[in-house]
Amino acid sequence: MRVLILDSGPLINLSMNGLLYILEGLKAHFQGKIIITRQVKYETIDRPLNVPRFELGALSIQALLNSGVVELPSSLNISDHLIDQETGKLMNLANHSIKSKDQWITLVSEAEMSCIAVSNELNRRGIESIIAIDERTTRMLIEDPKALERIMSAKLHTRVKLTENVRKFPRAKFIRSPELIYAAYKKDLLNLKGTKALEAAIFASKYKGSAISFEEVDILKRL
Repeated sequence: MRVLILDSGPLINLSMNGLLYILEGLKAHFQGKIIITRQVKYETIDRPLNVPRFELGALSIQALLNSGVVELPSSLNISDHLIDQETGKLMNLANHSIKSKDQWITLVSEAEMSCIAVSNELNRRGIESIIAIDERTTRMLIEDPKALERIMSAKLHTRVKLTENVRKFPRAKFIRSPELIYAAYKKDLLNLKGTKALEAAIFASKYKGSAISFEEVDILKRL
């Protein structure tokens, strides 16, 4: 079995661009499960359902959950209690990983760390998983913390310092909204056809918050 774990960002991104429909096709192609945690559900369904501006997107994501395209970790016999415990530990690690002028820098959200928690549990069970997350900070914290240190120093115009906590994070594999869109394009799942449609969809994803450079967009277009 393979599992795609969705953070809030890609769900919202696909929803805002009218591309949520690709998830059903992608699930059928990789013959696995698409999982969201309780924390992601709160950010993408429960909370926005009470905000008129975001209500339609929340209902669209809720429909995916109701139809079984997207499922909760309980479908894999992973309890909310286990996820909550692991999420708390990861939040503490992440938000005590970088210091600036003796002050800890808050780096991550609970939803992001809950995705890492599920991935880590699946790894322990020998189940392959990948996390769809658009936020660059969380990915770099695990994949390249030294680069994150340089970026944060430049952003804050002061030197920041990594602690040993960055070495304690579990390994994880990541994908972003643009790669999900690219995969859908390669599987002929986009409603619009042609390379121009791919370019338009990827740029739409970028401008709705996915951290992807223009150079990376060009690479996807050439693949």
